[in-house]
Amino acid sequence: MTLPRRVKIVEVGPRDGLQNEAQIIPAAIKIELIERLADAGLSAIEVTSFVPAKWIPQMGDNDEVLRAVLASPQRKPGVAYPVLTPNLRGFDAALEAGATEVAIFGAASEAFSQKNINGSIAESLKRFDAVADAASALEIKVRGYVSCVVACPYEGAVDPAKTAWVAKKLYEMGCYEVSLGDTIGAGTPASIQRMIEACTKEVPVSKLAGHYHDTYGMAIANIYASLELGMAVFDSSIAGLGGCPYAPGASGNVATEDLLYLLQGLNIETGVDMDKLLAAGQFISHYLGRVPASKAANALLAGRYAA
Repeated sequence: MTLPRRVKIVEVGPRDGLQNEAQIIPAAIKIELIERLADAGLSAIEVTSFVPAKWIPQMGDNDEVLRAVLASPQRKPGVAYPVLTPNLRGFDAALEAGATEVAIFGAASEAFSQKNINGSIAESLKRFDAVADAASALEIKVRGYVSCVVACPYEGAVDPAKTAWVAKKLYEMGCYEVSLGDTIGAGTPASIQRMIEACTKEVPVSKLAGHYHDTYGMAIANIYASLELGMAVFDSSIAGLGGCPYAPGASGNVATEDLLYLLQGLNIETGVDMDKLLAAGQFISHYLGRVPASKAANALLAGRYAA
């Protein structure tokens, strides 16, 4: 077994992590968080979501945040700042704000698609196809997401073949990468590997990413299981921010600090500086008034202060 020598971490904290926070976070805090994450060496940071504010009030400042990040004197060269665009209206708004990369978000579960996207899987793919076509014409990169890749809060276990079919559709419409999301964190190494093996029959593993929630404490184990199959891109959220509103007790995305600790222990290169990452996690956690939801961060910080 040979693990990847280098892994790309896609930081989703500013969007996926913060979108479910009850308190509205000022744009200035979001912008500083994004700049700190870029300074830590993260090469892909999901900035915001171009959806109506009535759906996700936290993302109501999407235009302001994206414009500020792209125009910042501290902007790091080579860092991608994708934004979520669920439809053409969102894509047009993102384009006007200066977006150079967008993301579309599908599901492998019909019930979840209806609940989360207000349409069937087929209907959502039709919407995304229009976004992909518009992006292609303007040479805008598109990343695809598939949620509920192993389990759904409404339907239970999801057939790996269904996940593979949706991933294939997103890849065929031009997504340069397809992120596979265990939305409710119910996956285990065995179920995750079955799902990935099904997907790699339709999409090259080099074009797939893992997006694992830690509801049952399985995210790090699932990442290792994915590394064993050659996956080399993973989504994570600073300080473990986020959570699935459809999964009772969901603790949210795997923490970027925990992911980095694993990868460093395996001598896998990432280009990310742990000290700066810890500082970024402390920054947003302090603002939110809680400790990071990252075991590695809390242990490293406690050890540092004890010394």
